[in-house]
Amino acid sequence: MDRAPGLSVRVKLTLSYAGFLMLAGVLLLAAVWLFLLRYVPDRALIVPGSTGTFTGDVFPVRSNLLHVFAPRAAAVLVFLLVFGLVGGWLLAGRILAPLTRIRDATSMATNGSLSHRIRLPGRRDEFRELADAFDTMLARLEAHVAEQRRFAANASHELRTPLAVSKALLDVARTDPSHDAGEVIDRLHAVNTRAIRLTEALLLLSRADQRSFTQEPVDLSLLVEEAAETLLPLAEKHGVTLETSGDITPAVGSQALLLQLTTNLVHNAIVHNLPEQGIVRVDTSVHAETVVLSVENTGEKITPELASTLTEPFQRGTERLHADHPGVGLGLAIAKTITHAHDGTLTLTPRPDGGMRVTVELPALGARR
Repeated sequence: MDRAPGLSVRVKLTLSYAGFLMLAGVLLLAAVWLFLLRYVPDRALIVPGSTGTFTGDVFPVRSNLLHVFAPRAAAVLVFLLVFGLVGGWLLAGRILAPLTRIRDATSMATNGSLSHRIRLPGRRDEFRELADAFDTMLARLEAHVAEQRRFAANASHELRTPLAVSKALLDVARTDPSHDAGEVIDRLHAVNTRAIRLTEALLLLSRADQRSFTQEPVDLSLLVEEAAETLLPLAEKHGVTLETSGDITPAVGSQALLLQLTTNLVHNAIVHNLPEQGIVRVDTSVHAETVVLSVENTGEKITPELASTLTEPFQRGTERLHADHPGVGLGLAIAKTITHAHDGTLTLTPRPDGGMRVTVELPALGARR
């Protein structure tokens, strides 16, 4: 919205400084008048000499003092006005110099340059705190934009793959009428199913990131039981032992999203496990102001450097040993987004013997941050 042009802050500060200086000068002159000149008589006072004749000193009267004092007082006020305007202009410019750097950085950010930082020198004051806060905002915004671009590129790549496979299958069916139509249909069905799963995962990731859900009391232990019951056939099919434990764990948030979080973690622990005799342990616990959900599994050894990247979209730590449940590389990314949407933290810790421990810490019911 355009506003009518007005005085700049520097001009306002200059006028304010000069005005206060003039006011101080006027008050000082008024004090001289009230407490000094009022004791001067209005008429001439002649003091007789020692011989009785009127040859003594003659004291000045108030009118004479005013005649001498008024022009000089006016000159002093003019000097104070000029000094106030010039000094106020220079002083205001020095004070507002940090705002110029902040304004320039804002203009650069508006034009798309997020890598610029103010880095205001000097001691910590209001301008320094503002500049530091702006630098922090720019850093987070730059990281968010880079993450979004990387995510968009990865998502485009992942979505392009099933589309390219579908096109290749259709080209084969069109150019080779003798090819088995049933095989082409089955492969198209599998490819489309994966594309649908990927699209649904992207939509879920977007909804969780926007925090567009209703807050309600949730017991994490019940969600663990539901997720374990759902995934138990998958675990038994691949020889993975699924163990659950924990007491009632009251939290607050979206039951659907937290169930998706728990299911993703347990499913990920099953598919990234040992070829046989693997173990998945799911535990819930209550602390002073938080509740904790931990999912631990056996599997291949993972380095801490690799573990720190697994929550990014389309990252995989190990090859999936169970190809009948192909994933889209968004399981841990969705879990991390849901955790952050509930003001929690998600930590990945590699186990020394192989596998990984995923710990989700959420605010307890009644301790919402």
